[in-house]
Amino acid sequence: MTDEDAGHREKRWTHHLEEIDLEIAKLATLCKIPLLDPGVIERVLKKDTLVCGTQNPRAFDKLRSLLMMHYSVRDKAVVAMGEAETMKIVTEIVARLRERVGDKLGGSSA
Repeated sequence: MTDEDAGHREKRWTHHLEEIDLEIAKLATLCKIPLLDPGVIERVLKKDTLVCGTQNPRAFDKLRSLLMMHYSVRDKAVVAMGEAETMKIVTEIVARLRERVGDKLGGSSA
């Protein structure tokens, strides 16, 4: 595989994950869920609505579905590019989202 092919593949996976993660961030903000705090994603996946700062059942259900989609796409990216490259992409996306929404997603920015 050429460097150009690898670069195109990385761009494609980055774009796909970034679109999903941006919508996740919007929905988490809408529901006032500190998604990056420890254990919060797992609670959302288990349909624990008590994690919400404000109740919005439609947004919560969509958030949960998009989180499952994120993990599915991430698993496919790992197969296509390897775990290290995929996690690098995810880390960069999270950093860009932090710049856009600040501390609304919770977690430590350090």
